[in-house]
Amino acid sequence: MSSTEPAETVRRALSRALVHYHPIAGRLAACTGGGDSDFQIACTGEGVAFVAATANCTLEDARFLHTPLAIPLADLAFRYGGRCRLSDPLLMVQVTEFACGGYVVAVTWNHTVADGFGVAQFLQAVGELARGFPSPSVVPVRYDGSLPEIPQLATAVAPRLAGFEHIDFAYTDVTIPWSFINRVKAELFQQGPGHAGGQLSCSTFEVVAAAIWQCRTRAITKRAADILGAPAPLVFTVNVRNRVGAKNGYYGNCIMSQLITAASGAVADGNIVEVVKLVKRGKEMITSTLEGPVVLDEGLVDALCGYGLLVLTSWGGIGMEDMDLGGGRPARVIANMETTVLPSSMICPPCSTKDGSRDGVNVIAFCVREEHADRFQEELARLR
Repeated sequence: MSSTEPAETVRRALSRALVHYHPIAGRLAACTGGGDSDFQIACTGEGVAFVAATANCTLEDARFLHTPLAIPLADLAFRYGGRCRLSDPLLMVQVTEFACGGYVVAVTWNHTVADGFGVAQFLQAVGELARGFPSPSVVPVRYDGSLPEIPQLATAVAPRLAGFEHIDFAYTDVTIPWSFINRVKAELFQQGPGHAGGQLSCSTFEVVAAAIWQCRTRAITKRAADILGAPAPLVFTVNVRNRVGAKNGYYGNCIMSQLITAASGAVADGNIVEVVKLVKRGKEMITSTLEGPVVLDEGLVDALCGYGLLVLTSWGGIGMEDMDLGGGRPARVIANMETTVLPSSMICPPCSTKDGSRDGVNVIAFCVREEHADRFQEELARLR
């Protein structure tokens, strides 16, 4: 790709990719024949939105989008501006070229058309076509009739969330240090064999999830005994393609939400290794959760609609960092949210030294109100 025309190169490759992923160029339409869904994708071929922009500074000047932000993230992305309308594109792309020759590609999409894995697959196809491939290396599959119905936690709480409005949670950009992650892994390993007889171990995701969950719970929890007994549920998204036998190349939604319940006192005051074990047990329950259905009592629904909830998404391993437009992998991949209704955090994929991945795992969070932001940062700073 010519370094002098990144926006035009992306535009051309995007246009070619949509030939293979034509439903993304369609629009939402109301279902008229009944069924489980209120909407369907109409393959109208109306296309996606594309914006080319310029910035009169370098990416170094913009601190590679680390905090404190030199450029508002909203200036770098084309947004819906509220709730998505039926006439809105299902995907919007903005390419901002910087004075140094670098650029930012911002992708906004309607989750109806694809999950994060599916969008990553689409962006990899855009990159391949930009590099001269005759067609994408992965043949896209939009419909897979063999997929079972995936139980969704959102179904149980959706009626309660329907009237919720956007909440301006504080924006947090933090790196969980490798020194902390490796220390926790070693402490768990030193505890000896687990219940199945094998040596206890944990993944980086489990440590990072436990750390964010604990720091956030400490930041928002008062010390009164009745509050420490209140639920502090953690919900994390799971890509279940391999578990349900999805066809290779399937880019529709194939995710579920796994729920972990614990008292806020147990999360806030527990040893970090014990919190990691809570996350591990939650992952072990994924298979049983897939068997469904999702049944929640009223008290738990209340907790899932409250400030005590934390929703966690990981972009690690789904391919967001593999988009290559001809100049190599991106220096950094971060998540942003136009609308935040529930407290949320996103674990970002490692890319290069520019994203701090040499030092640890980058997390972008929208999970505390402004009055708790300083305390949250203080708790995070203690992770060593």
